[in-house]
Amino acid sequence: MNYDAKMQEQMSIIPEGEHLLLHACCAPCTSGCLEHIANHFKISILFYNPNITDREEYNKRLNELKRFLNEFKTKYPIDVIDGEYNAKKFFEISKGLEDEPERGKRCYKCYDLRIEETARIADQLGFRYFTTTLSLSPHKNADWVNEIGEKQNNNYNTTFLYCDFKKREGYKRSIELSKIYNLYRQDYCGWIYSKKEAEQRKK
Repeated sequence: MNYDAKMQEQMSIIPEGEHLLLHACCAPCTSGCLEHIANHFKISILFYNPNITDREEYNKRLNELKRFLNEFKTKYPIDVIDGEYNAKKFFEISKGLEDEPERGKRCYKCYDLRIEETARIADQLGFRYFTTTLSLSPHKNADWVNEIGEKQNNNYNTTFLYCDFKKREGYKRSIELSKIYNLYRQDYCGWIYSKKEAEQRKK
């Protein structure tokens, strides 16, 4: 499925200036996504990532996102909504899946946790549309991201904007923007086990 084409099809019939809630995992991924949608939507960004189980790392990524948005020029102003920091939720959903490889069952549950919360808040705050930056990374499963997003259309009064932001060189552009804005690019997804794996790779 070409989810980028589906997104463009949706945007062709959505009036410019509609409100969209964008779930963001970090500043680098956000940078590549905004170039695709920031001139079409009025965007608020939700930073909700309980998978980042170290509070210091969580704050570092959140503050870097806010710094980037202060410097990155868009047609409409973008504000940031601080989601609840609750690493306990991630440990609960990943129980028994600690040894799963990246892109395994644990990752699916992680996507589901974050995307559903985005849909819930979008509904609560009256956003007509929502989506996520998760599909930008080549390490993330875009089929899962869109499957989960589409599922929330039936659970909440808001509509998922299909996405595969790595298309049209989105990931490559995020690397370029990271250099331009000197963004912190983490080398692990967030939770303590992935951090240990990253440290072992470096050794």
